[in-house]
Amino acid sequence: MKIGHIAFWTTDLEKMKDFYIKYFGAVSNDKYTNPKTGLETYFLSFKSGDRVEIMSRPDVILERPSYLELRQGFAHFAFEMKNSGEVDKMTELLRQNGYMVHGEPRMTGDGYYESVVLDPEYNTIELVYNPSESKNSAFG
Repeated sequence: MKIGHIAFWTTDLEKMKDFYIKYFGAVSNDKYTNPKTGLETYFLSFKSGDRVEIMSRPDVILERPSYLELRQGFAHFAFEMKNSGEVDKMTELLRQNGYMVHGEPRMTGDGYYESVVLDPEYNTIELVYNPSESKNSAFG
């Protein structure tokens, strides 16, 4: 069994789609719209085969708690990078383009090199490199 996709609600469907295409190489399908409910969605596919569905609907309550709050439910996306230099490079690119860096690049206690950035709607994204798994990774 594998996870088919993960989905989340957004207030600005086009902005979020463009962000994940530009910075993470996502490929989007055509927008699906349900005229009865107002639901609009895109599936974003990544080279790894993983998919994320972004969704918007006028009757969904989109209360955004502070990005600093820990809360039950969705916590973060983690994108695996080829090496620690790629973590640094992507972190700086996002910072220079006006996105918030919530955690500077560092080695974690569990052996990852990571940084934490926020997408346009303050969802948490981890940029990670695991040196201990690099020999067995899809990056070769």
